[in-house]
Amino acid sequence: MKTSNAKANSKPKKSSVDEELKKTRKPSASKPMPTVEEIRIKAYEIYNQRINRGIYGTESDDWTAAESLLKGS
Repeated sequence: MKTSNAKANSKPKKSSVDEELKKTRKPSASKPMPTVEEIRIKAYEIYNQRINRGIYGTESDDWTAAESLLKGS
């Protein structure tokens, strides 16, 4: 009976690309979620800017824009 030269339990070697990614990848510190009060203040600022420019919009548009800006998305 012939046996294979390859080891069945051998782990795959890590490539230098994997090691390079680990060096360059920084731990991602996620932003804390904005509070309702922070969103409310930002939405009010957006509202005032919108009104001063004479642009049509709604409260929910302002709120959504404020959330997006504060979350960074």
